[in-house]
Amino acid sequence: MNAPQPTRRQVLVGGAVALTATALTGAAASRASAAPTDPGIDVHVVVVDGMRPDELTTDLTPTLTRLAAAGTTFTDASAIAIAETLPNHAAMMTGVRPSRNGVPANVIFDQAEGETRDLDRPTDLWAPTMLDRIRDELGFVTASVLSKEYLHGLFGTRASVVWEPAPLMPGTEHAPDIFTMDALIRTVEDHAPRFTFTNLGDVDRVGHIDLSGVSLRIARHAALRNTDRQVERFVSFLQSTGAWSRSVVIVLADHSMDWSEPAKLIGLTRPLDADPLLSGNVRVCQNGGADLIAWTGAATDRAAAIPRIRQIAASVDGVETVAPTSDYDLGDRAGDVVAFCKPGWRFSDPTPFSNPIPGNHGHSATLPIPFFVTGGSPLVRTGQTVDGPARTIDVAPTVAALFGLDAPTGDWDGKALTQAFNQS
Repeated sequence: MNAPQPTRRQVLVGGAVALTATALTGAAASRASAAPTDPGIDVHVVVVDGMRPDELTTDLTPTLTRLAAAGTTFTDASAIAIAETLPNHAAMMTGVRPSRNGVPANVIFDQAEGETRDLDRPTDLWAPTMLDRIRDELGFVTASVLSKEYLHGLFGTRASVVWEPAPLMPGTEHAPDIFTMDALIRTVEDHAPRFTFTNLGDVDRVGHIDLSGVSLRIARHAALRNTDRQVERFVSFLQSTGAWSRSVVIVLADHSMDWSEPAKLIGLTRPLDADPLLSGNVRVCQNGGADLIAWTGAATDRAAAIPRIRQIAASVDGVETVAPTSDYDLGDRAGDVVAFCKPGWRFSDPTPFSNPIPGNHGHSATLPIPFFVTGGSPLVRTGQTVDGPARTIDVAPTVAALFGLDAPTGDWDGKALTQAFNQS
C-alpha cells in the first residue's frame, strides 16, 4: 500500500513554458540558428544515494539490475572527489569541477562568515545547471525531486517544478523514498516535465550505521530492496501511461559507502593545534572520509604553514592521502589542504564525538559507483557494457547532448557518454 501523497509541494514556474526543444546532435554539435526541433524524449536522472556497485545484484536490487541489463552499464564509474552528496549532485547538473561550480564538499569553512557550514544555499551553486538551462533555453518544464533538505536548499528554484521534501525524518533531514517516489510520480503526472532530477536518500541514510551486527546488515539490505521497489513503481507508471517509449533514464549513485570500526577514528584538530605555528590558526572541516583544512592565520605565515599542515596530517594514523586542494580542482572555498582517510577509517573533528557514525564516504574507497542508462526510447542502446570511465560530472554533458544544448562558457569538465545511445 502506498503512503499518502505528499502535501508540502511548491510549484515554482520560471518564465513562460513553450514546448520547444532541439534534436539530439551529439556532444560536439552546436544548435543551429533556426528554431529548434523537439527530440521527442523525456530524460529522468535518478540518484540512488550512497549505493555501492557491488549492491547492483538480482538478490538486493532486481529491478535496477534488470534495467541495467536492458540498457548500457558503465563498469568503471566513479564519483568525483570529494565523494560527498552535495559536490557530486552539483557536478551531475553543471558538468564542471567544484572550482567552477562552487561546491567542493558538504561542509566548508566560510572565510567571509568566519564559520563552518553546509553548502545548502542557492547562492552556493555558481554555475548554470541542466534544470535551469533546459527550462530557460528550450522552454521545457523541468523538475527537481530531492529527498534531502540540504540538496533542496542548494538547488533552490533552478527547476520549473520544485518539490519540498516532506516528511523529513528527525536526525537525517530527508524524506523517505516512498514519499519521494510519490512526489516524482505526481510531478510527472501533473506537469509532464521533459527533464527530472531525483535523489532517493534511504540507502545512504541507512548506510550511516555500523554493519558489524546482523540486524543492521538486514536494515541496509532492506533499504536497498525498498528503493528498488520505488524505482519499479516509477517504471511501471511510465509504462502504464505510454511515456516509457520516449524515456531515457540515467541511474547512478553520488558516492558509495565504507564502514569503520569504533577505534579507527582520526582527529586532525588536536595535532594541528599542538604546533606553535598552527595553533589557533587553522580550521578543520570534517566531511566523513575527508577533512578540509583552511589556514586562517597571517598571510605572511602561509608559505610556512601549509607544508607544516600537510606534514602533520600525513603523520596521523589512518590518513591515506594529504594534498593541496588545488590538486583536486576544489577551488578556494575548500581551503588549503585536503586529507583523505584509509579504507575502514573515518575523520571526527573537532572532537572524537563529532562523527560517531561508522558509515562514511568522501575518501577514495567510496568513489566507485553504479552507473547505467536505460529506458524505452529507441535512442538507448540495449544490453551493452562499457568498460571506459564514466563519472558523475558526465551527466550534464550527456543530458545536454540529448537536448542539443551547447557547452557552457569554458566548456565541460565532463564528457557526453554517447556510447549509451544509438545515432538519431
